Amino acid sequence: MQKLILCADMDAFFASVEQQANPKLRGKPIAVIGSAARTVVVTRSYEARAFGVKTGMNVYEAKKACPHLIFVAGDNEKYTYTCGELEKIYRKYTPDIEVYSIDEAFLDITSTHHLFGGPEALAAQIKREIKDRFSINCTIGIAPNILIAKLASDISKPDGLRWVKADEVSLLLEDMPVKELWGIGPKTTEKLRLMGISTCGALGRTPASLLRSRFGIMGEHLKAMGQGRCERVIAVNEAAPKSIGHSMTLPKDISSRRQIEAYMLQLSDMVGSRARKHGFAGSTVSLTIRYPDFETFTKQLHLPEQTNHTQEIYKAGIRLLDSIKLKDKVRLLGISISSLGRVTGQMTLFKEQAKQKALLSAVDAINDKYGGFKVTWASYSGMIERPKVIAPAWKPSGVRNIKIKK
Repeated sequence: MQKLILCADMDAFFASVEQQANPKLRGKPIAVIGSAARTVVVTRSYEARAFGVKTGMNVYEAKKACPHLIFVAGDNEKYTYTCGELEKIYRKYTPDIEVYSIDEAFLDITSTHHLFGGPEALAAQIKREIKDRFSINCTIGIAPNILIAKLASDISKPDGLRWVKADEVSLLLEDMPVKELWGIGPKTTEKLRLMGISTCGALGRTPASLLRSRFGIMGEHLKAMGQGRCERVIAVNEAAPKSIGHSMTLPKDISSRRQIEAYMLQLSDMVGSRARKHGFAGSTVSLTIRYPDFETFTKQLHLPEQTNHTQEIYKAGIRLLDSIKLKDKVRLLGISISSLGRVTGQMTLFKEQAKQKALLSAVDAINDKYGGFKVTWASYSGMIERPKVIAPAWKPSGVRNIKIKK
């Protein structure tokens, strides 16, 4: 049976949600930005895009491109709630879903589309339901695999719907620029250009041996992409994570050791809480530091035993910090644990360890119920700004979920 994959991608998701929440913003150029003093455009409405406002611009650049641009501080609680509700809509049409990001999902409709009048009728029904429920638009691409479904949605924005059938793939790709393919970034595009390859059709016809000589084992994969082939299947169940971590760009560059330690404790708290919630512990702790000039490095420390205890993660991070001579102020900090394993649930033999475990369980239960780290360590409470951010790998469930509350 020919696979049928649907890619549902929200149009200007954050901006659309904000425009529907506030009628005064509808039809106007808006840019969603972070709430910190140092921020950039996270996304922008289609009205703002018409003026050349781009994601990643700072406030000054965006205002220069569109003088009457309206800035809106992002409300991540709103977006994560909507993403979770969107998943519920998708599950009406198929159980095989991969929520790829907060505004994009892949659905395998191979075995269910006939129940809804066919692929296009099913897609149109999803679009209508999202529009009726949230008053936002969704673009949908349908194809024999994830790669082409993603391409179909990308080239059909905004508010589009396109079904690329198996016998139409080669024609679609023939003159399609290679940069349009999911996974081919600017560096690879430039390397291919220097080889005289600018379209997917040309990439698909290039000898695999030539691509291997330039890109190694990835050469075979690139040729397959140029031909519209993709073996990647939908990840219905979240794979076991290789690491659990969190990083943040600080509201301002800092050099105070006390402040750095306070942020590190906050990050350790976030990492430890997520690891405990999902039953993981790690034996490798990593500290990531970025300077104002964007130089970034990571150092690791291997522990004798796996842990998910906030204080143990934090102490390991401090040991790593002690081994570094900072050459400048710090712009970004990150803490993660890796070399993960499942927590066995064995009873703790020592009284002090049992008390610590009970304390962490109580804190986690309160924060999980009320969100926003309502109970925190006194060492950083009130000293630092608590970020309300969505990590790039955020998911509405599983290890990648971070509960966000105001």
